[in-house]
Amino acid sequence: MPQPTAPTTAAADRLADRLADREQNATRLLRASAKHSYDPLTEIDWDAPVDPDQFAIAPHRLSLYGTPLWERLTPRQQARFSVHQFASTTSAGIWFELVLMEGLIRHVYAGDLTTRHAQYALTEVADECRHSTMFARYISATGYPSARPTRRADRLGKLHFLVNDTTMTFAGAIFVEEFTDAMQREMIRDESLQPLARSVARIHVIEEARHIGYAKPEFERRWAAMGAPRRALFRRALAVLANQAVLEIVHPRVYALAGLDPREAQRVAAANPHWREARVDWARKAVEFFTELGVIDHTVERMWRRACLLR
Repeated sequence: MPQPTAPTTAAADRLADRLADREQNATRLLRASAKHSYDPLTEIDWDAPVDPDQFAIAPHRLSLYGTPLWERLTPRQQARFSVHQFASTTSAGIWFELVLMEGLIRHVYAGDLTTRHAQYALTEVADECRHSTMFARYISATGYPSARPTRRADRLGKLHFLVNDTTMTFAGAIFVEEFTDAMQREMIRDESLQPLARSVARIHVIEEARHIGYAKPEFERRWAAMGAPRRALFRRALAVLANQAVLEIVHPRVYALAGLDPREAQRVAAANPHWREARVDWARKAVEFFTELGVIDHTVERMWRRACLLR
């Protein structure tokens, strides 16, 4: 009876090199986590008063900035709108981090827990637990009424749980984390903005940089091993996920809280060149990464442009 063919020495060496690279990256990230992890419950002064006239996000980066609806708001209402938009962003962050944590747990469950790679995944889950708690505290501190996502996002999250596509988990993490990283780095640099929002952004940026460094090489390995038919389907699915993630940043309730008609405000925001520019700018790093790999190509460019994530 013929014996199974053993892997060639060259193939075995390539596999060993990939595993060694993965372990080396995870070891570096674990070391960084030990030095630069923060407990938002103690690092942030949650009892400090919030200035009602201070913006959380720079005005020109808000969804209605420069529109007639924006001009109808008083300066204090505009500042409040910015706080609600950032609270909505943190609410979307909780939604996505719960999806990500579930994906990471499944990833670890199928792997070897003695590896540094698996141990870093658990470390990232711990980071995301703290981030979700931090976002929930910000929502409560600012009076934003809910941390629940839209119905569509809720359905997509549950679908992801059923499909259990680990590659999509990593791709989604890269897009969402690069997008929010760009937005929050702008907030950190702007000393005129609300200190509470900037503190939340600072902790998130520092720790998410490690998560991006974990997700990118893992996604690259998985993408390289993916066949052409699955790649074609994956491209479209990622475009849908990216579009929904960005839509979720400004929940319709943000407009209702400002005394505006949510449907009218959504239409105005969708056509607002300032808001389109902000989304393109914040998505730039993720789009460049996916374009270089061929995840974004001519077959899906129109979907990314329609979502205002690509010029």
